[in-house]
Amino acid sequence: MSKTHYRRFIGFEELKRFISMEQVLRRYGLLERLRRSGQNLSGVCPLHHGHNPTQFRVSLSKNCWICFGDCHSGGSIIDFVSRVEGIGIREAALRLHEWFNLPNGAEAKSGGAKAQPPGSLRQEALCVIKGCNTPLGFTLQDLDETHPYLKSRGLSEETIATFGVGWCAHGSLRGWIAIPIHDCHGRLLAYAGRWPGTPPEGLPKYRLPRGFRKSLELFNQHRAANGPMTDPLVITEGFFGCMHVWQAGYRRVVALMGSVLSQAQERRIIALAGSSRQVQLLFDEDPAGRRGRSEAARRLGKSVSVSVLKLPEGQQPDGLSSRELVRLLASDIL
Repeated sequence: MSKTHYRRFIGFEELKRFISMEQVLRRYGLLERLRRSGQNLSGVCPLHHGHNPTQFRVSLSKNCWICFGDCHSGGSIIDFVSRVEGIGIREAALRLHEWFNLPNGAEAKSGGAKAQPPGSLRQEALCVIKGCNTPLGFTLQDLDETHPYLKSRGLSEETIATFGVGWCAHGSLRGWIAIPIHDCHGRLLAYAGRWPGTPPEGLPKYRLPRGFRKSLELFNQHRAANGPMTDPLVITEGFFGCMHVWQAGYRRVVALMGSVLSQAQERRIIALAGSSRQVQLLFDEDPAGRRGRSEAARRLGKSVSVSVLKLPEGQQPDGLSSRELVRLLASDIL
């Protein structure tokens, strides 16, 4: 089934917003087998049929699961159904849509308690920044989501589809991996390009369109605004680090698109920090990352509570597996 046909039904994020892990586990008859402790469930993993009664964990508040045993994986309701049924994520998403009889996309957004209206206060707060980037009047078509570079960077099919990244065969980004960048309302502003691998001499790893001011935006800001505002906000430097944190199950994550925090980004982060008033800095562990992290901590610390998540020397967030990121962010996920 093509992605275009699937999106006539409902998007991945709508599914995860309106269907809970508890509902999915109940449908499979697994809920009664798990031990409940507050908003957490634990038990023997139903995927690899292990014996350890604590290896499989579910966070009902975060709507995610993880297996610390032979599965070495975790994720959303879609990932879970995909693993149980032995099918791809798009087929799993379609089955969830059918099982729980959800309305089509636009109608669904008014039916769940977690849905945020387009003019929600937190999104409006993000958009009171002076200056702006003009939304694009087009979208790139036929991006190749199966390009081997994306798999080599450890991205899952769901993450690739959610972020809309893919190899571009036409136009100014021909030969590059195209990464969509949106404003706080989810409007498409620009495509960043990442050369798939080591670029030819004279070409940078990344490129942005002329006239786009990255200092005015936060990558993934529109999705992070719809995450639980009681959770800390994780700040990464780059696109792939942000996508990997998201893939590990943590939805409140944005990227600066560099190691330097601009004044506009600082204001956006403070607005997006929400009721938790907590920010976690997950920068690259290199000289530029440490300088940027120190400066960001100093400035943001005047308005919000800031903590630093340190990586091994020379490491980047996207160099960690989902399991390692989950452990690093364990206090926020489970």
